[in-house]
Amino acid sequence: MLSLLEAIRPTMSIRSTKLIDHLGLDLTIVSEAFQHTGSFKFRAAYNLASSVPNDELLTASSGNFGQALAYACKLLGKECTVVMPETSARVKIEAVRGFGAEVDLIDITKVGRSERVAQLADEMPDAYIASPYDDELVIDGNSTLGDEIADEEFDVAIVPVGGGGLISGIIRSFCRNGVKTDVFGAEPLLGNDAARSFRAGELIANDSEPKTIADGARTVSLGKLNWPIIKEGAADFIEVSDEKIAESVKLYFGLVNLKAEPTGALSLGAVLEDPERFRDKKACVIVSGGNVDADVYRRMI
Repeated sequence: MLSLLEAIRPTMSIRSTKLIDHLGLDLTIVSEAFQHTGSFKFRAAYNLASSVPNDELLTASSGNFGQALAYACKLLGKECTVVMPETSARVKIEAVRGFGAEVDLIDITKVGRSERVAQLADEMPDAYIASPYDDELVIDGNSTLGDEIADEEFDVAIVPVGGGGLISGIIRSFCRNGVKTDVFGAEPLLGNDAARSFRAGELIANDSEPKTIADGARTVSLGKLNWPIIKEGAADFIEVSDEKIAESVKLYFGLVNLKAEPTGALSLGAVLEDPERFRDKKACVIVSGGNVDADVYRRMI
């Protein structure tokens, strides 16, 4: 069995002169679009699947964690079932199936993800219930991305936020490595539970699953394990409109020749929302993934 560091692909750092000149800011793109299964989620999924003794894993996911867990289980010879909303990107649904996992599609207006997972768990008593973000093994897996950029001496790192697994992992890494980089969360305005929680100093959930184009950030709440790490370690949150998310996807395509999914483009969207916040800063913008439906991508670019 491969270790986590043997299994993952190193992240890609990109300095785009076109984007830097266009925005007048010192930006380094750190892209996980070329990670196994197209997103950072493989780091968490492989760490989790290789660490638990269970031969069967069950999760709920819009797609990126689902396909990452499906691939990790394929590599490890384990079985995987993924609960997915019917509104998930088709490319992600097919990818999960392509890696050999069972896909359980649900209408989220009739049954919630957690409710459906609980129903299936009763039928699968030996399965490990894998949270895409609210699990120590997930946080530790994601922290490996922070380890890779810890020596770059960025002033700020801007991280897409859904359930909080990536940002909490990066904060954990920076604390472990003594890194002084300020970590900003970039969150869809239409699903801004993390921003509201951070400003209130207490965990606040969205009333329902957000309808943002950033499908990987359609979470109701931050994870309970993620929240104290974020509360203590994040510098601030920036809420990003769907319009700025789409603009960021287009900028990555036109100026960087990089395909980013809407959730992956949140960090650049945060820069577009508040560019003066990052003036005269050495900033790292993290692209969390590149899995996007062709039709959705075509409309954005």
